Parts: sequence; structure tokens; C-alpha cells
Amino acid sequence: MTARRLAICLISAFWLTACGPQRSTELDPKFDMQAMAREVTAIVEAAKPAEVTVAFMDLENAEVWSHYGDTPVPMQDLAVLPLAAAVLAEVDEGRLSLDEVVVIQETDLSPQPSAVATAWPDQDRYTIADLLPRAVRHSDNTAADLLMKRIGGPGAVTAWLTARRVRGVRVDRYQREIQMEMAGLPSFRSAWKDEAPFAEAPEPQRRAALTAFLADARDSATAHGLIDFLSRLEAGELVSPASRELLLELMEESQSGAGRIAAGLPRGARLAHRAGTARPDLGLVPVVSDAGVITTRRGRRFAIAVLMRGCRGAPADCERTLARTTRALIAAAG
Repeated sequence: MTARRLAICLISAFWLTACGPQRSTELDPKFDMQAMAREVTAIVEAAKPAEVTVAFMDLENAEVWSHYGDTPVPMQDLAVLPLAAAVLAEVDEGRLSLDEVVVIQETDLSPQPSAVATAWPDQDRYTIADLLPRAVRHSDNTAADLLMKRIGGPGAVTAWLTARRVRGVRVDRYQREIQMEMAGLPSFRSAWKDEAPFAEAPEPQRRAALTAFLADARDSATAHGLIDFLSRLEAGELVSPASRELLLELMEESQSGAGRIAAGLPRGARLAHRAGTARPDLGLVPVVSDAGVITTRRGRRFAIAVLMRGCRGAPADCERTLARTTRALIAAAG
């Protein structure tokens, strides 16, 4: 998406129709709660010792089903959703412009994945409109941290969520802090901008750091908190209608997690989402998550969050648990 396209979505009323999903005009059926409980419980049990927490909401009638929906799980890349919304809220209020240029210094770089870090210093200037899609669509850690810094840091994002009464979602650190701490490494340095030596710390040190990361309440979200955020975003309660459409469009273009929620959707359904993953280490995929807004071919709309912590096995096998969970929920949604 070009900077021009971003600006158009923000200022043109036309795009409120062109970009926006169509709502169902039918009376939506009720969830088959027994089928959801039966099917999802079987999937979750088969995934053990991994922990899986789920929340699912019909956005037309606010009906909710969940499984351990109040259990906090580290967000990883999912944190870019509240960050992007907070950035767009600043644009809505006139305190920030999409055309504002950010000049990147060496101290602004963050760990991979980050095409922005890799391109530095040959390219060191980006607009806010450039950074947003890099953060939301590509999980670029430098882009995300630059946006966070520009609006006042992690505390500003959490304060924004609190002011809007979004509970169960918290942002506490920059990605340059999270990624190093979870690997048992010292503070990030620019010499690691292409690939930090994540496997260089001694195994006992990495294991202790990973255990602490999985138990840390910082930078975590509950499945209930995420569907609350998504439902408020979809309803236009968090940002302007134009900013809402822009963020949802960026989420539809997100290039991650194809084997998760998307793989469990029926033919013709659309998904605006963001996946979250923690780097596999020591035979463990620490976090495999996905959350977003589903629009079925018939126009029904759902908010969904499926968060997995402590998955042992191949990443593709972990992802299949999320796909199977999604398929079961959609089938029982009526």
C-alpha cells in the first residue's frame, strides 16, 4: 500500500464504502455452545502440554464463547494492533501527520524481522505512512518501535487503551527490549541489526529467560481482551471511521499466519488479522497466536482470538491447532 493510498483511505468518504466490509442483514443464529465446548475442548486436549486460550464473538449480536479467555499470553507481534490504533488516534486528533518524516539514527534500530533495520543506513528516512504498513503487514520491529517512540512510548499505548476501557491488553516494552530479554541476551546493539545471535547465550540462560518470558504479565493479552479490542475497533469506538477502515485493510494485507485462522475459514471468507509468534528454541515454540475479524461470504462477522503458549513440536503442527479451532467455531456458529 502506498502512502497516497493510506492518505486517501483517511480523508475520502468514498473509501468508507469501498474499503468497508458489508454487514449481514439477516438475524444471525445463536452459537451452538455445546458443540463449541465439545469440539474445541477435544482440540485443546490434543495440543497439550501447550496451553490454548480462545475467545469468539458474533459482532452482530455480541454473543461470546470462550475457553480460558481470561488467561494472559505474551502478545509478541499482536502488540502492533493496539500500537497502530493508538498511532491513528493521534492522526485523528491532529497531533500527528501521516506525512511526517522520521529520520532513523543508529540507536533506533531493533532486532529482526526488520527490513527497515536491514536497509539502514542506505535508507534512513520514512514517513509515518511508510512505517504503518511495515509494522502491521510485515511485523517490522524497527518500524513498530519507531511508531511507539513517536507517540510517547509503551506507557502511552497502555494509557490510551485504559482511557478507552479496553481491558486485558497491555503494552509495556519496546520490541528491542522484549526480544533480547526472552533470549537471555543483553541490550540490543546495532551490530546485531541483521540477525542477533539469539542462540549464543548458554542453554541454561536461554531456558531460564524463556521460562520467565512465558510467565511475564508484561506485554500480554487475554483472548477476551483481544476480541474486546477488535469489536470496539470494528464498531468505530476507538478511532475515526476512516482510520478504522485503514487499519482493517492493513490487517487484511498482513503477511503472516497463513496456516492459522485463515486455514480454518470456509470458502469465500475474508480475514483482517495479525498473527503473533515467538522464535522457536529448545524444542519449544513459545507463542503461536492469531486474532482478527472474520467476514463470511454471507456477510456474518466474527471477532476471534486463539492464543497458544508452550507448544512442543514443529511450528506447522502448532499452527494447525489454531486452524482446527477456527474451523470448529465457525461450524458451530450456526
